[in-house]
Formats: sequence, C-alpha cells, structure tokens
Amino acid sequence: MLKEFNLLMDYIEAHITENISDEKITQITGISSYQFKRMFSYLAGMTLNEYIKCRRLSSANVDLAQGQRVTDVAFKYNYQSIDGFTRAFKDWSGFLPSEVMKNQAQKMLPKFNFFIDVRGGTTLDYKIKRLPKFNIVGVSKRIPIQVEGVNEEIVALAKTITPEQRKEMHELANMEPNQPLNVSYDFDEGYLQEKGMLTHMIGMATTSENDFNDLETLAIPASTWAVFSVTGDFPQAMQETTARIYSEWLPSSEYQLRDLPNFSFTDLKDSQQDVYSEIWIPVQ
Repeated sequence: MLKEFNLLMDYIEAHITENISDEKITQITGISSYQFKRMFSYLAGMTLNEYIKCRRLSSANVDLAQGQRVTDVAFKYNYQSIDGFTRAFKDWSGFLPSEVMKNQAQKMLPKFNFFIDVRGGTTLDYKIKRLPKFNIVGVSKRIPIQVEGVNEEIVALAKTITPEQRKEMHELANMEPNQPLNVSYDFDEGYLQEKGMLTHMIGMATTSENDFNDLETLAIPASTWAVFSVTGDFPQAMQETTARIYSEWLPSSEYQLRDLPNFSFTDLKDSQQDVYSEIWIPVQ
C-alpha cells in the first residue's frame, strides 16, 4: 500500500496546478478516497487538502524567486484573485509574494514520501464485530476541535444531560456495547491542526425508535466494526491508539474504512490511570 501512496504523491507533483479528484485517488491507491484521506491525515499530521495547498504555495515560491510575476503565478495555481493568493501566501509563509524576488525569501514544504518505520512496541488488541443498523440517541453540540488532552467542551456537554434524559437514554439502550458512547462527526477541514468545529454526541446505542423530544438521534447503518480495547492513562492512551489505528493498523490490514462515524466509550474511575476504553471503527 505504501507504494501506491507514493505513486499518488508523484501524481500530485506532476499535476500540482490541477484539481485531484476522489476518483483519481481511488484509482491510484486502490482504496476509497475517504479512507486514504483519513489515513493520510494521521500519517502526515495534516489533511490532504492542506498538503496540496502547501505544495502549491511552495512551487509558487520557487516561481516567484525565479522572477515570474505575482499575477501569473496566482492564476497558474488556480487562485481566482491576486488578493486571495496574496493572503494565502502570506498566511503560509509570513511574507508577501512581492517580497520573494526582492529579498529572495524562501519557504518550502518538501514533497512527502511514505516508508515503513519498524519499531518494537505494544500490540493493538482488536476484534471484528457485525452490528445491525441502529441509532445513537442522546445530546449533541458543535464544539471546537481538540486533538490532545481532555476536551472541556465535551465535559461541559456531559454536565448538561438532565436526570430525565439520562433515564430515557438508558430505557432505550438495548444493544452492545451498553455504555454511554462518545461520537464525533461533521468535522471542519483542518481538524488535525485543531482548527474549526465538530459535532459531538453523547448517547446510547439502540435498535428502538426515539420517541423522546428532548433527545437527538444519529442513525447508523448495518456495518462491520473493528473494536479496539485500550487500557491506560485517560485520555492519552485512547488518543495514541486512535492515531496508531490510522497510521499503522489500517495500512497493513485487509480492511477499508467506511464513511461512517466511529465511536468510543470509557469506563471512567476515580483515577485516570489504567482506564479501560473501546474504540469502534467502521470497516468493510
């Protein structure tokens, strides 16, 4: 799979001024564009769109240093206006396009190449489960994206759940994992750089219909799930395992991601050490 990933990097370089379609990503990598983009984000530490944008601006920097006009460079890399290109270039580089030739200012994001980094270490414990279609019923809120540490907005959301809502959720719950679930979805672009917002729901899994007006419903179709068990410091162990799932397990597994939300639960104790969690990833 790494060979195909590097072929896509080569293709992006050869077509840096063009739009890269989801169909082309699938054709080159052999996996869905959704799966590739999720894996790329964890492997590279940035989204694919952000990588392409930075590579275009890097190439634009070279062109400007060689004396090409700002107007020509802006339109070459598909910017609709000089102002739009100037803002994007300055946000990325810290200096104006007009300063490149005069001061020979340079900034570069090199082309990415993927390779295997073999390290001794811990295994990933998982099992494969098949679930029928179900609903996650609970409460949700748009919150700022936070990749590491405890997200206080999620803590605050949990505190808004009333005793009546909690009772209703448990009345509806009738399937595994029979635990309060955390599910994040509808991410804004740039989530790995902790930019933008996501929707976070706290709820229970059920095959029943939600008849309660004060609870929201997230419908999940029938799917296969890779279920990873984690024991360690909360939330660090779970966050590290999530990164390893996308950067290590998926590239070497026979499975592909489904375009569905993943969810997790945590058996919180008085101490945040040796906490048990499960991460449920939809696969096919």
